[in-house]
Amino acid sequence: MTIILEDIPRRNIKRLLSAGVSLITLTCMTSLSSAQELALEEIVVSATKRMESVRDVPLAITALSGDFTREANIDDVKDLISFTPGITGNSKDSFIDVVAVRGIRTQDFGVGGDPSVGFFKNGFYQGRNGSAVTSMFDIGRSEALRGPQNFLFGRNAISGAFSIHTARPEFDAVSGYVEADIGERGHAVAEGALNLPVNENFAVRFAGYYSTENGYVNNAFNPDADKLGGFEKWAFRASADYETDRMKIQFTGEFENRDGAGSIYRATGLGDNFGTLQDLFGTIELPADGRDVNQGLEIDEFDRGEVLNMTLRIDYDFDFATLTSQTGYRDHTYNYREDFDGMALNINNFGLDQEGTYFEQELRLVSNTDGPFSWYVGASYYKENLDAFFTAQGDEELMCAYYYNYYYGDNLFGSCLADVYYANAVPEGLLEQGDVDAKYSGYAAYIDLSYEVNDKLDVSLGVRYSSDKKTFAQHVLPVTSALGPFFTYGLTTNGFLSDTKTYNDLQPRALVRYSPDEDNTFFGSVTRGYKAGGFGTFGFSPTANGPAIDFGDELQPGDAVPDDFDAESLWSYEVGHKGTYAGGSITTDLNFYYYNYKDLQMLVFQEGGGLIFNLGNVTGYGVEAAITANITDNFSIFTNIALNETDISNAGPACSLDSCDGNRLDTPEWSGATILRAHFPVQDGEIYGSAEVFWESSKGGGIENFDISKVDAFADVTLRLGYRQDNWSVNAYAENVFNELYYDQGGNNDSIIPAHRFGPSRPRTFGMRFSYEFGE
Repeated sequence: MTIILEDIPRRNIKRLLSAGVSLITLTCMTSLSSAQELALEEIVVSATKRMESVRDVPLAITALSGDFTREANIDDVKDLISFTPGITGNSKDSFIDVVAVRGIRTQDFGVGGDPSVGFFKNGFYQGRNGSAVTSMFDIGRSEALRGPQNFLFGRNAISGAFSIHTARPEFDAVSGYVEADIGERGHAVAEGALNLPVNENFAVRFAGYYSTENGYVNNAFNPDADKLGGFEKWAFRASADYETDRMKIQFTGEFENRDGAGSIYRATGLGDNFGTLQDLFGTIELPADGRDVNQGLEIDEFDRGEVLNMTLRIDYDFDFATLTSQTGYRDHTYNYREDFDGMALNINNFGLDQEGTYFEQELRLVSNTDGPFSWYVGASYYKENLDAFFTAQGDEELMCAYYYNYYYGDNLFGSCLADVYYANAVPEGLLEQGDVDAKYSGYAAYIDLSYEVNDKLDVSLGVRYSSDKKTFAQHVLPVTSALGPFFTYGLTTNGFLSDTKTYNDLQPRALVRYSPDEDNTFFGSVTRGYKAGGFGTFGFSPTANGPAIDFGDELQPGDAVPDDFDAESLWSYEVGHKGTYAGGSITTDLNFYYYNYKDLQMLVFQEGGGLIFNLGNVTGYGVEAAITANITDNFSIFTNIALNETDISNAGPACSLDSCDGNRLDTPEWSGATILRAHFPVQDGEIYGSAEVFWESSKGGGIENFDISKVDAFADVTLRLGYRQDNWSVNAYAENVFNELYYDQGGNNDSIIPAHRFGPSRPRTFGMRFSYEFGE
């Protein structure tokens, strides 16, 4: 049964969810006996710069083991979102602008700013759209942290961070695994790893991954074409570890090739501009099946990337402290195309061709003392180079007719170019192109001091200083259409126009941890979060002595610079509790938080492009709760739930409506997940299975809170059943059992492009997985 939360009054939703959590807790408490011996898995994490049990870390963190990653068919890093309370916004492309932590997401699809969520692999920052999303294979553990992570991770991770650690080589024996997964729609996955000890001090590990699947979205405009939404990707990783009594060296090299589909858009059919389009150009058919689309697809849609990552970590033990050097280098290319309007009309096709390199060096010294006082200090430097080429293409006659009607009330479709511009259409249509050359660099220094007041109470005070320097140059190319730069940019430039900005900030953090006994940890923190400002990709501002900018201008160097926006900051206040009960068979996590944002960066669509504005003020609060329990010797359960409320005040130029003040950001208010696992011994092996559900309440509507782009609440259920014995296993699965239809996100858009939803959910999928492990 699927419960649609949208159909339940809000106060009843809260009562229902509260009652559900209470019922699960009560069931777990009453089902366990004191003699139960089955213990929950202990995961050791490094989020605090030291290796600690996740149960002891005074942070809002969810840690998942590598075994769980494989069993749950987690495909890429964004799939972790489904199992992490307070984090929403998975999508099926290589963009990360929909990922939201506690209601805050990256509000920019350009390259002039920084993501609000930091993605890290083996301690190395993964970057932005096109390079941050990589496949999850041969994973050691995954850590998802909520709340500002500037102090611990840096790199402007103001809302949260994902930290992935791949499996390391082992020194004891040759070992490894192979795995195959086959399912509907040509779904096939092959994964494997080989661990080779060279001697007692040196070992290497090789891992490979391949995945493919056909599309599942029919396009009514071209029903004979391949379905949309398919992908093919492969990756390879080589790791090497060297250890002595005092020194540890870890090298990792990884390459991934991804070839998928661009975001799949579908107009909602709502809003005044959709009605105007139908009045002008005839009925716009939307397929009855909500997964299907009717897109002109004047371009091929694709999402293609190649990402090379190399990291080198060196640890040296000086007795009093351990010195860590972390060096990373990444090189990527990314090519992307989508039909942004989501209709058969050729209004806007968006493209991005991007290349970039990123280098980072960090040095850290962590104390090893046994006394009440401990500390760590560190410094880091990064340098990033980006070349990005943006394209927007549409039908000239359609564009001309729509706006002529908008201003003068007449329909000139078919003759607008000839009658108004005395011109004919050109083969490429209205093609606007912008070339970006960006060079970013920055450094940071941090220190953390901790003092153990007694065996139950410790306090930590820390501060990080960050400095970011950004040079951003953009050239908007000439337009051959008689309309000129009509839609996306509104102007052209005579070569590159550039500007340089520097952003500095000091981010303190105070933390208190109280552990009255080994089963309970209480903590509280006050943290300043920060994200540097940057440049908008589609706008310009006049220089101090330059002329005013008018539509259709060719801007000259010295007269204008790329439009910039301010840094954003927040103060976050959080308290939490981690508990262990019934001899370790039940664990709980509970977090309450409140934050106050200043100058939150917000993308506002204006015609085809978008400008970044700073909201005056945003406040948010919420609660996240999670329970993990062994109910009996055969059953265990994990469930989490999160509530997030946001409130906008002083929206300023980001919204022309007074009604924006008081609205929430367009992320779900409620989200959660539950996993029920079971296993039963059978002869020399065991039967095992799981039922998984993750869900979100409604979202979308933008800061204007319009109904035209809202996405309904949903619940996605997956069932798995298998058998394992010794070193092999086989299981069958049914993902999205009830064939629930939902979307990644919705958008209000502006002017000629109507509201849409994108990313229709993958339909019900049946498959089989086989695994074999060898060695010790």
